Amino acid sequence: MTHRLFALVAAIGLFAGLTVKGEKATNPIIWADVPDMSMIRVGDTYYMSSTTMHMSPGVPIMKSKDLVNWELVNYAYDRLVENEKMNLENGQNAYGKGSWASSIRYHEGTYYVSTFSATSGKTHVYSTRDIEKGPWKSVEFSPVLHDNSLFFDDDGRVYMISGGGRISLTELKKDVSGIKSGGTSKVIIENANLAFGENEVGGLNAEGSQLFKVDGKYYLFLIGSPRSHWFRTVLIYRADNIEGPYEGRIGFKDKGVAQGGLITTPKGEWYAYLFGDRGAVGRIPYLVPVEWEDGWPVVGEDGKVPETLDLPDNSDGIFGIVATDEFERKPGEPKLPLAWQWNHNPDNDNWAILQNPGRLRITTGRVDKEVVQSRNMLTQRTFGPVSSASTCVNISNMKEGDVAGLIALQNKYGYVGVKKERGKTSVVMVSAQNGSPEEVDTVPLKQKVVYFKIDCDFRNQTDRARFYYSLDGKKWKEIGDTLKMSYDLKHFMGYRFGLFNYATETTGGYVEFDYYRIDDEIDPVN
Repeated sequence: MTHRLFALVAAIGLFAGLTVKGEKATNPIIWADVPDMSMIRVGDTYYMSSTTMHMSPGVPIMKSKDLVNWELVNYAYDRLVENEKMNLENGQNAYGKGSWASSIRYHEGTYYVSTFSATSGKTHVYSTRDIEKGPWKSVEFSPVLHDNSLFFDDDGRVYMISGGGRISLTELKKDVSGIKSGGTSKVIIENANLAFGENEVGGLNAEGSQLFKVDGKYYLFLIGSPRSHWFRTVLIYRADNIEGPYEGRIGFKDKGVAQGGLITTPKGEWYAYLFGDRGAVGRIPYLVPVEWEDGWPVVGEDGKVPETLDLPDNSDGIFGIVATDEFERKPGEPKLPLAWQWNHNPDNDNWAILQNPGRLRITTGRVDKEVVQSRNMLTQRTFGPVSSASTCVNISNMKEGDVAGLIALQNKYGYVGVKKERGKTSVVMVSAQNGSPEEVDTVPLKQKVVYFKIDCDFRNQTDRARFYYSLDGKKWKEIGDTLKMSYDLKHFMGYRFGLFNYATETTGGYVEFDYYRIDDEIDPVN
């Protein structure tokens, strides 16, 4: 089965349970931005949560039967909070913020996902009896508990472990609705980076807490780095009592693969799920086998990330979290497949899925100065080792000053689109590679339908994007400059493909996207 057909199958919701037989899985298990994973197994089914920060909906929930082929099944929330930052109002934005590292847990028939947000100023907990269909109950409370790990102990007490460098234990109410008055609240590790040695304190403060209980002992996984080289490293702390004392050691150090925790298979096999920073594509997940020695988890094969795993083939697994979309909907189907996320909170009055034929309409509801401040940008992940996205857009109803197209989104973005200016329309390529948007190339356009495509090359962290347009959807012409993509902490996520339309002069214009198609092949470089 071709990758294109896999993408189409995923788009119509038939991917679940469909696998391609192969010999072994390979690392990374997902070559796309799925950072800060937290994972559980309920029976023979695994669930994973991750970070998507300023995106809406947020905290994606993924499902797998084999640990390596994952599909999106839900989000913990539709909109994190209503404020100027999440709504892109008055020049504000939530890029690189929103909600950060989550924790997913299952306890007495209920699924819990906790996260935290400087944008809302709260710690958030979402719960449901049905993780795939919802509905979700939401509670929030202060203070913001950084990188918290939700933990249900055997004695019925509930805690969060949180912090950076200085790790704290905070007891919650049994219903997880807030902090328990008079409950345990204490620092359990004064300086977690001491596991590197006293002379190496001063790198990345240990954070990303994930706590597990195995055979009566507590194991805390953290990510940190020593002062001398800032190499991302797994730290593991162990204690007989949840309140400590804790003893720590370096748990794993290879290829910068770190931050995560432990998971077991129904057969009793142990793995660590971790991620690696891999340039512009983002932070991507790895699985690393675990053995136990003297009461400690020993991570890796001879201390290394293995290239292959004794798990099913995952060569097409990416298509469970990205999807082609023809915008055709059957009665009762959701307006948007789960692969889509809005760049920030959308303005729901100014977008629609229309039928006969299927298409996405984005209408301008206000005037904006730059594409990254525009509402209703609809995005999906880019993916590696190479990926391509294309679309067809009808521009008949654009107004003067409108700009619409296809973007490779990060702080240093690039897009190919159409601009209406002084009564004329043009295809443009715009690059923000140098820190501010620059119109690199422009071509006059005389027709009302135009096609756009972006190719991304992440092989060996090449991190380059090329931009194309077509007048017939068959013959593509490269436009503008190649974009040197870079992972920028101002956005703090891997590049996204995005569909957009925004106004610079007057509102009410609209464009219609006929389709969005992805491919795992790109045009060869001339």
